[in-house]
Amino acid sequence: MVQHSDPLDAAFAALADRTRRGILDRLGRGDASISDLAADFSMTLTGVKKHVRILEGSGLVESRKVGRVRRCRLGRRGLSPVAAWIQRHRRMQEERLEHLARFLERTKGESS
Repeated sequence: MVQHSDPLDAAFAALADRTRRGILDRLGRGDASISDLAADFSMTLTGVKKHVRILEGSGLVESRKVGRVRRCRLGRRGLSPVAAWIQRHRRMQEERLEHLARFLERTKGESS
């Protein structure tokens, strides 16, 4: 497994997989055990544990052992770093489009 030192890299790597995004969606509706997730996704316990470990490594999911059952929930930090990164890039793109619009308006006025 690839190790990511940057939390943002780890989050994007975790989100790149459809099953892991599905697990996040499922946990958004409520906590679940590994067994619950395995049943929801028709996967083996081992397969779900692998996905959960990756999600935990990115901080998107937390799990704890309660008796013999491992319970999973959304991580406290959640998608905040990802959302902040996307917002920064959205703003940059909007600024570039605004700059282009101003340029086009100026050149449109010059060609008339």
